[in-house]
Amino acid sequence: MNVLVKTKDMNRSQWLKWRNKGIGGSDVSVIAGKNPFRSVYELWLEKTGQLVPQEEDNEFTHFGKVLEKIVKNEFMERTGLKVRSKNAILRSDDHPFMLADLDGVINENGKMVIFEAKTGSAYKEDLWEQGVPEAYLMQVQHYMAVTGSEKTYIAALIGGNHFFCHTVYRDDDFIDKLIQMESMFWNDCVLGGREPVADGSEATTTYLSEKYPIASDETEISLPDNALQICDEYKAILAELDELTEKKTALSNQLKSMLGSHSSGVIGDRRVSWGNVMRTTLDQKRLQEENREIYDKYLKKSSYRRLLVA
Repeated sequence: MNVLVKTKDMNRSQWLKWRNKGIGGSDVSVIAGKNPFRSVYELWLEKTGQLVPQEEDNEFTHFGKVLEKIVKNEFMERTGLKVRSKNAILRSDDHPFMLADLDGVINENGKMVIFEAKTGSAYKEDLWEQGVPEAYLMQVQHYMAVTGSEKTYIAALIGGNHFFCHTVYRDDDFIDKLIQMESMFWNDCVLGGREPVADGSEATTTYLSEKYPIASDETEISLPDNALQICDEYKAILAELDELTEKKTALSNQLKSMLGSHSSGVIGDRRVSWGNVMRTTLDQKRLQEENREIYDKYLKKSSYRRLLVA
């Protein structure tokens, strides 16, 4: 690895511009379609200069930065290890588009170990108890690819009062897949100017819905050649879903038949419940018939786009 630029005393705007010169650790989950907050389209627009690089500025990101020092100090106190700041954006020698801006490094038995500090809300506690979330695994494996490091410590403060510390070891097979994925995005999409293929992430779904909220052009177009294969796969998956839905309903009915009038039942380590649920709904038809003026006053109309493949 080599130092692309020193970041000490660098402001946020400058840092974002330098980070745009390659793929950073937080970009990896976006490219992989595993980030619920950022779409690969937004990342592509930033990397190609079509969109000014920016980072979310909200209370979560603000306190994440504030608490990073606290997490780092707690880690050092619990482990006795010294975490030092690197204050630089690092670049891979073998793959110059791969960048890394580390939270810290540790000299452990003469070898450099990476340190990352994370924070999260309380509802993510179960996730951290199971291990390191997928997006962060991608991030630190990317960092180990850039630096050549064999190990990373990830310390996380979740919900403000639960501290987790996980060790992630270098996985060369995983890294090879990341390099292939990142290389394709950088060379084909960023340098080549080709728009990335849409993935199934929530962020991409939101991005497309917001970019094209209405069908403003009623003219019919000819789709590209690869659309035929996409349509065929789409229809095949719909057929599979219908079949699976029917199977699910059949299994559900079998369990209901076994329960009968009982609210729950157990078998092994499984518990099945078919309990009573009370729900209050508005009788719109009656309201419309008996008090049309009130009905019309509170009637709200909305529109959305529906995709149909014939």
